[in-house]
Amino acid sequence: MNGRTKVALGVAALLAVVLALLWYRDVSRPGSLTLEFRARSDGGPLVLNEFAYDNPGGAGRVKVRDFQFFVSNVRLGGAAGQFVEPDSYHLLRFDNAERAFTIQLTGVPRLEYDYLEFLVGVDADANASIRAVGDLDPNGRMAWNWEVGYKFVLFEGGLLVDDVQIPLVYHVGFDASARRVRFDLGTLFADAPDERRMFDVDVMRLFDGETPIDMQALSNVKFDRDDARRIASNFSRLIEYMPPAS
Repeated sequence: MNGRTKVALGVAALLAVVLALLWYRDVSRPGSLTLEFRARSDGGPLVLNEFAYDNPGGAGRVKVRDFQFFVSNVRLGGAAGQFVEPDSYHLLRFDNAERAFTIQLTGVPRLEYDYLEFLVGVDADANASIRAVGDLDPNGRMAWNWEVGYKFVLFEGGLLVDDVQIPLVYHVGFDASARRVRFDLGTLFADAPDERRMFDVDVMRLFDGETPIDMQALSNVKFDRDDARRIASNFSRLIEYMPPAS
């Protein structure tokens, strides 16, 4: 082997080491995942303050004035490990022009995660606490008293039936109402350290389960546990994952 060949091999080996170090530095750098929730119904963005939607279980048209809910205990998981967001309590609101709310997970180890899961609602420990963590505010509008805890879902609006307007108020809480939901996100961080995933939120699905709810017959849900359970049974239908185009 002549000197020129030795030099070429040495340069190639050095280049391979440099490339490996650059690859390791990039892969080992934590990533971020943005979760965007878009409020939609009837194929378009959520319409507020108009009688825009049908009563799922009866007569009349529904107006949404206010709609917000808690998401907590956000977790990514897979065979390679898990990432649990700290102080993971988010109050999703859609009263902006975009009808959207984003959660950004930062410092995420770039492992092979198979799924995303979280609670619709608040876990029992936080629900019984007066600590202000994340978006939890013991003095805020979503707080009840400490025998009940937080309102997990708040929906307020009206129902128009035969020119008569009926107020609609649904404040759904209680520990038993929290529901864990899970979504298969596919491969994360394959091409870039920063990812974005989209979810559609359809408020009217709260009332359109196996047995659609007549909002005229059940126009107010607050402290009744059985009524809260009827609404909470549809939490798993509230959010739909929208995979990115392949």
